[in-house]
Amino acid sequence: MPGNNRLALDALLKERGDLRYTPAGIPAIDCSLHHQSVQSEAGGERRVECELFAVGFGDVARKLAAKPVGSAICCEGFLARRYRTGVTVALHITHLD
Repeated sequence: MPGNNRLALDALLKERGDLRYTPAGIPAIDCSLHHQSVQSEAGGERRVECELFAVGFGDVARKLAAKPVGSAICCEGFLARRYRTGVTVALHITHLD
């Protein structure tokens, strides 16, 4: 089974939930990110804009909780099914600048 699942994204913190704790006591936070850029595709340039649900745990959750909505962030992580709906994709942020 292939194992590569990494995403790097520059985005604005559009919405941020409250810092919460998992049953195991790990800090967690939900947020939504807004990305806007120009990307190369098929020899041309394409304007890209999207919103993405994201979640952070541990130190990443604490860092996100300290960021005001509207802040620019650079993050890395992996994609997984959204834990509550199981239908949409969520970015699980593992690194945040």
